[in-house]
Amino acid sequence: MTDPSNRWLETRNVSGDSYDATYTRRAAAGEDVHGEANFVQRFAPSSVLDAGCGTGRVGRELARRGVDVVGIDIDPEMLGTARRTTPDLDWRLADLATVELSRAFDVVVLAGNVMIFLTPGTEGAVLANLARHLHPGGRLIAGFQLAPDRLPIARYDALAADAGLQPLERWSTWDGDAWTESSTYAVSVHQRPS
Repeated sequence: MTDPSNRWLETRNVSGDSYDATYTRRAAAGEDVHGEANFVQRFAPSSVLDAGCGTGRVGRELARRGVDVVGIDIDPEMLGTARRTTPDLDWRLADLATVELSRAFDVVVLAGNVMIFLTPGTEGAVLANLARHLHPGGRLIAGFQLAPDRLPIARYDALAADAGLQPLERWSTWDGDAWTESSTYAVSVHQRPS
């Protein structure tokens, strides 16, 4: 189920609990740590697939707002944190390229640089599989750092098009800052045709 060449599993240098604790401290200091959930909420989804959910931070907040959430991650430790902090949500250990959930969602969200931590060469399979998990008219939202040696934005757009997704909008942050060609981060929204 897990691929040893997965970039995340090769480079992760933080435990799920310490990752979650960082966001808890930031929230306690008054910082809004829910930019991703706020962004997703703009589309008023009733169901969200949190793809690459990690510790469940985004999915947990969306569920608190009344959204039906399923979270998937390939990292058993991060997923263990999600299961401990929110045991009533549906958290699944699976590979995004091959998971089959037998249901569709209004939104699939890939927060936290998921796209650039995938096993090299699987990005297209991941997008195609996640697109199959969208309702017609559903949106796939992905935020990731832009690096020429990882996944250039033009390549991402081509893979999304190959998966049958149409571009809707792009921002440079989850807070909705304008996208420019010099942006170092992209939040892209693509839609499955109705």
